[in-house]
Amino acid sequence: MKKMNIAIVGLGFGAEFIPIYQKHPLANMYAICQRDKTKLNAIGDAFHIDKRFSDYDELLKDPNIDAVHINTPIQSHAEQTIKALNAGKHVACTVPMATTVEECKQIVEAAQKSGKTYMMMETVVYSREYLFVKELFTKGELGKIQFVRASHQQEMAGWPGYWEGLPPMHYATHCVGPIVGLIGKEASAVSCVGSGRIDENLIIKYNSPFAVESCHIQFRNSDIAGEVTRSLFNTARQYRESFDVYGSKKSFEWAQVENEQPVIHVGETPERVTIPDYAYLLPKEIQSFTTKGVYDEESNQHLSFIQGAGHGGSHPHLVNEFLNALNENRAPFPNAKQSANITCVGILAHESAMQGGIKIALPDFTF
Repeated sequence: MKKMNIAIVGLGFGAEFIPIYQKHPLANMYAICQRDKTKLNAIGDAFHIDKRFSDYDELLKDPNIDAVHINTPIQSHAEQTIKALNAGKHVACTVPMATTVEECKQIVEAAQKSGKTYMMMETVVYSREYLFVKELFTKGELGKIQFVRASHQQEMAGWPGYWEGLPPMHYATHCVGPIVGLIGKEASAVSCVGSGRIDENLIIKYNSPFAVESCHIQFRNSDIAGEVTRSLFNTARQYRESFDVYGSKKSFEWAQVENEQPVIHVGETPERVTIPDYAYLLPKEIQSFTTKGVYDEESNQHLSFIQGAGHGGSHPHLVNEFLNALNENRAPFPNAKQSANITCVGILAHESAMQGGIKIALPDFTF
């Protein structure tokens, strides 16, 4: 067991992970990085972290850093990931992996060339709901999976400006990830339609008019199909990250609204179920983080944590998977190719929608 020196880059959402790394037996929470020096020092002081960087390139020069956990705005993910891999650092990065298919390819190639580990920190595939349904499937209780579906609907008004007008499918990993993970097959092709129209002032930035995008997915070597739906603006809906799984014996449907229980259908009989917490899968030092964020007061938590209902208790599971993969010298889930597959589904789905729903194959480097 070798403790990894971890550097967290980006201290908005990223601050949620600091105490998890501090308490994990495989990690040394070594450094933090933030351009705003006032915020950098405030976080450093609050969590007693002495090694602080306001320049990312300077951070990468530190030979003591084993891995970086990137939590910066999405347009920075690819460049910062590639730089870190080329500098000989392992990388964990918040979603999405990148914003273009070419960037995804470059990250896969950089990970292969450097021999370093890359993991996209997709929250839903470590949420308690996902772990519950995966357990049912593994035990054979669902029977044969016949269809998978997911949706992520969220009103992004008030978020930082780079979100304004973002194509819905460019941020689709929260609904693509769980259905890819559950059936254990990579997406092979997509066909997507756009619907509705957002405010004209939102369209300008990305030239994306659609209020909602809905995509059908084919999977490699599988007779199962999937469907994902995304909305970001001008669509009335309570926040919902969800997935449904339809099996021959049992089916799982996510709760329609917050604070309801999901439903298991046994044949034609529905039953509300309580999802257990899966903290017992974690080292005891970090089990408490499945039910709470960094700060005691909810008003201090990052907006994505509050709107995402705590991301299903996934944060300590993500950290644990990344660190265990490094310690055991194995690939994490999702690894670089799997992350590229999940991310490229959304990117290519939007391309499909802009071309009237044409079918587009996923590139070979994502398999």
